[in-house]
Amino acid sequence: MRFRRISKAVGVAAAAVLALSACATQGGSSTASSSSSSSAKQGGSATVVEVNAFNTFNANTANGNTDINSKISYATHMGFYYVDNKLKVVHNDKFGSYQKTSDNPLTVKYTINDGVKWSDGTPVTAYDVALNWAANSAWFDDASADGKTGTSYFSTAGSTQGLNNTNFPDVSSDGKTFTLTYTTPYADWETAIGGNNGTIDIPAHVVAKHTGLADAKALYDLMKGIKKGDPASPQPVNETLKKAADFYNTGFDTKTIPSDTSLFLSNGPYIVKDMVSDQSMTLVRNKDYNWGPAAHLDQIVVRYIGSAPAQIQALKNGEADIIAPQASSDTIQQLKAIQGVTVDQGNQLAYDHLDLNFNGVFADQNVRTAFMLTVPRQDILNKLISQMDPNAKPLDSQIFVPQQAGYADSVKNNGSSAYDSVNIDKAKQLLAGKTPTVRIMYNKDNPNRVDAYTLIAANAAKAGFNVVDGGLGKSDWGKALGNGTYDASIFGWINPGVGVSGVPQIFQSGSGSNFNKFSDPQADSLMKQLVQTTDQSKQVSLEQQIDQRIWASSYGLPLFQSVGVDAYSNRVTGVQYMPNSSGVWWNYWDWATT
Repeated sequence: MRFRRISKAVGVAAAAVLALSACATQGGSSTASSSSSSSAKQGGSATVVEVNAFNTFNANTANGNTDINSKISYATHMGFYYVDNKLKVVHNDKFGSYQKTSDNPLTVKYTINDGVKWSDGTPVTAYDVALNWAANSAWFDDASADGKTGTSYFSTAGSTQGLNNTNFPDVSSDGKTFTLTYTTPYADWETAIGGNNGTIDIPAHVVAKHTGLADAKALYDLMKGIKKGDPASPQPVNETLKKAADFYNTGFDTKTIPSDTSLFLSNGPYIVKDMVSDQSMTLVRNKDYNWGPAAHLDQIVVRYIGSAPAQIQALKNGEADIIAPQASSDTIQQLKAIQGVTVDQGNQLAYDHLDLNFNGVFADQNVRTAFMLTVPRQDILNKLISQMDPNAKPLDSQIFVPQQAGYADSVKNNGSSAYDSVNIDKAKQLLAGKTPTVRIMYNKDNPNRVDAYTLIAANAAKAGFNVVDGGLGKSDWGKALGNGTYDASIFGWINPGVGVSGVPQIFQSGSGSNFNKFSDPQADSLMKQLVQTTDQSKQVSLEQQIDQRIWASSYGLPLFQSVGVDAYSNRVTGVQYMPNSSGVWWNYWDWATT
């Protein structure tokens, strides 16, 4: 399952861990300024390779929620916390502080320190936090489930269940303090505010400017004057708020560096200097930054290379210093054969899956079930995973991975056993002579996804399905998720590893990341209970019930938990393996040249 508050859609082939949030390990909180070694060399440059290509400076939206966009956001922004590779929440007291001031009602107070600022010199304020809350809460939305009445404002990838159940937040007169009072308990309150990876990453004063408002306070005052949305009683659209939301949703999208520098402001260790569409990005040190872990490198070059052999060659030739290629036995063997290279390997908090849309050709559950019965999950595992992990088995849960408490019991009861093996005859019986056309969307630049598609398409044809190749390029597939141009999709979810809100993020009716339009009232009720439950044993029980509801709907199939591999040359130090959505970037400030 994916975790933290927001799970990431990934084009990498085998990453797997939790696609949801409930399965993550909550390791508690700690405070640290940096894990950097004071003796590490200052200055220099390193090149890191990513599989997917960057396409937006707003990784919080449903369309922008991919791993690469989030990683760039993380490197160029800071916030109240981050998650370390032990999956613990680390407070960044140099940026600011936050504390629970009341349990009943649940109240949390955030304070930003003096001197924290955007790279244009504008202070980071509680108004920026208020925008983060507004965008991730759907607080103003009053659109009906079918979208025929009311208005949806901000696009968000994450679940809105927690932040939606609050009063309108208070901001102090000096703009430094933000106080949020919940109307119901919320299990993930500690990681509720902070965008991707705990960062405050979208400047309210920039959204205000592009809306025609004077400043960030004016945007806050606008929002304060608008009632909470109620789908049962929709109000006329507020045109100014809609303009602000529309800019937030799409105004930061780009593959090249914008002429308007306000569209890529930093409040973190690095600033974007240059971008080449679908090829690379260059980050340089933010010399004004001193409100969090201090970075060593003067420059980080990010290259986008989908092919594992090409990544390995770049590392071998000295054209890359850090890579995280598509994991395969050949990849690992080739990396270990390169002198002066360290290889880290482990299971990821990610998994690959096949999702079926609940409309169009798959509106009929019998057709969904028939397609699922044709999917050769064992063959896919054998081809992509087994040589790296001989003990690996097809993933049999939509919520848990095998290492998590709750997985085994969930698998016994969730109905996954019906798809333990391919059953073409039963699929034909369910189709009753029909020959449905199914378009499958996936990242065609990802070799593992190509192999999975090829195996799925060939088997589906045996039952009478006409499968159409809907593969898209590495920077386009993520934006296509949920746009209605395909019937099924193959991709992965990966998460930060803390919290439970990733479950409703993916499976709740109407959620921004619910791309296939799954909707189950009973599952929705269970998810509502989940995000209000702090007892972890009760969380596991609720997740097991949700898992069963998902399988009963013929949702699609989890394929396998992903194996992660990172490799880095002896030209750099400070790289540490991380199983969650941050990957090697989790402590980029520790990277240094030798």
